[in-house]
Amino acid sequence: MTKHKSFEAHRVYGFAVDPIHVGTGGARLGRVDNTIVRDPVTRVPKIPGSSLAGVYRTYVAMQTDGKYPDCAGQGGHCGQPDCPVCMCFGFAKSTGGGFAGLAGFSDAHVVFFPVPTRKGPRWIASPSSLDKPEMAGVGDDKAHTADDAGAPLNLGWLLLPGASMPEAAKQAINALTCVPQHIRNSVVIVTDKLFSHIVNSNLEVRTSVSIDPATGAAEDGALFTYEAIPRGTVLAWDITCRNPGHFKVGGKEVSAATDMTQVFKETAKAHELLKHLGIGGMGTRGMGRLRVPSRADESDSPDASTEGGK
Repeated sequence: MTKHKSFEAHRVYGFAVDPIHVGTGGARLGRVDNTIVRDPVTRVPKIPGSSLAGVYRTYVAMQTDGKYPDCAGQGGHCGQPDCPVCMCFGFAKSTGGGFAGLAGFSDAHVVFFPVPTRKGPRWIASPSSLDKPEMAGVGDDKAHTADDAGAPLNLGWLLLPGASMPEAAKQAINALTCVPQHIRNSVVIVTDKLFSHIVNSNLEVRTSVSIDPATGAAEDGALFTYEAIPRGTVLAWDITCRNPGHFKVGGKEVSAATDMTQVFKETAKAHELLKHLGIGGMGTRGMGRLRVPSRADESDSPDASTEGGK
């Protein structure tokens, strides 16, 4: 049955060990100089799938003998059917075309976002962040908690009246068994509208200054600020693994991976280095590390679809 499937989708969860800065590529007028990437509709920060794909490729190449730096994109791709890097992430050649790759990456979206409260750190979520946009019982301008439901709670600077957490929210949170228990016990549900405002009001903002190499002192007028997704944020993204049996490269069958599960296992080699080398900018300034649990898919049974696969 597996050979007839077109793809398998694996949900991966990551925990920000450090603040994460994936910049927009230039300075902006506003609260900070160097802003981070946001969803254009919700304005919630995210990590683009292109950033994930590039980092995954580099780290998988580092973990595979003889494939770094060439197959990581810093040299000529080998493009061989038995190369796990070129087959999973694709390659381009000046002659003979290229190959798009067997692994596709979605954007990484915020699931749980840490905020300071009078009761200590709490992680906010919304129906959409839990992938349950139709969730009922989430009232406007209320903080829904599993305990002390009637007590007001401040989420950063914003004080909200308390309310009980809907049963659907409890079930959705408890289903995420790869998320640490202390985070699941500290979740506060708010509406999608409030979620975006609270997240953007509690991003980490740092100030740096350029150093004049001639004097070793701060350069005049070179003070700048930048923002980051704070430490402790839980993010989720999907890795879509295509069936290797449906592709040929240079007229030869793909031998680097025999099935979709193996494609995911090859990409997952990057997780060990993500928690050490990180993702995004400011990696030498205490930013970027992202930890992925060893069993990203708790059931080890991916969401698979056979649409278009027969």
